[in-house]
Amino acid sequence: MTWLRNPWGRPRWLLVITIVYIIWSIVPVTIAILFAFNNGRSRTTWQGFSFRWFTSDAGSIVNDPAYQGALKHTLFLAVICVAVATPLGVALALGLQRWRGPGGGTINTVMLLPLVTPEIVMGVALLLLFLRVFPEIGLGTTAQAIGQVTFTLSYVVVIVRGRLTSIGPEYEEAAADLGAPPRDRMFRVILPLLLPAIIASAAVAFALSIDDFVVTQYLSGNASTTTVSMLLYSSARGAPTPALNALATVALLITMATLALAFLVYRRFASGGEAAAVAALEV
Repeated sequence: MTWLRNPWGRPRWLLVITIVYIIWSIVPVTIAILFAFNNGRSRTTWQGFSFRWFTSDAGSIVNDPAYQGALKHTLFLAVICVAVATPLGVALALGLQRWRGPGGGTINTVMLLPLVTPEIVMGVALLLLFLRVFPEIGLGTTAQAIGQVTFTLSYVVVIVRGRLTSIGPEYEEAAADLGAPPRDRMFRVILPLLLPAIIASAAVAFALSIDDFVVTQYLSGNASTTTVSMLLYSSARGAPTPALNALATVALLITMATLALAFLVYRRFASGGEAAAVAALEV
């Protein structure tokens, strides 16, 4: 075989495998999106192009209270997650970057645990926490928001710390040499330099919140706390109409638009290598 005789040659099979994988990943999603615009009730037989499942039909997204409630609750949790996880993550990243005492390695390890812990383990742990330790909180919107903040916080810290490492301490030291007090060094030097990473991390947190299923499902209290991902899971195996595809399409478009905006902002202000790293983390 040519490859065995010359392992340093062009990796032609690697290109083929990559293309096949991309097609395998994109085609099912494309088919699901396509049938969101089906004029009939079938999700397998094409019957013409129409927007009826988005706006006009009685069971469309606009007219179905269950779909509306799931979409609104999903966006509400995403906004709460971004509003809480982003400032906490920025503060934690700044603290960890400046930590010089003992225990820094342990804190860094604990901070990264949500990234490597299986989501179902985290979901069960949070379920037991709110049922046994904090029963006054219970299950519902508050528990879902806390759970989402818990696992998205690490993503914010990783992105912001990457930016902190890339800019280095020189700007802050220069501001200190010029007599700037700590408050001015933070708000007029560090935070403006961190703004691209803050925007990118907020977008990643928003996307993760919209896409999350396991933790949100475990911490759900009743039908009013159903999210889009939960509704898709519970309805997909039944006999749903293409309105379910339309709902999934809307959620996908919101997620992709958010991540694309974050990547463009980060690419505008950060180096190409940093932007590529953030894009890989988002995916």
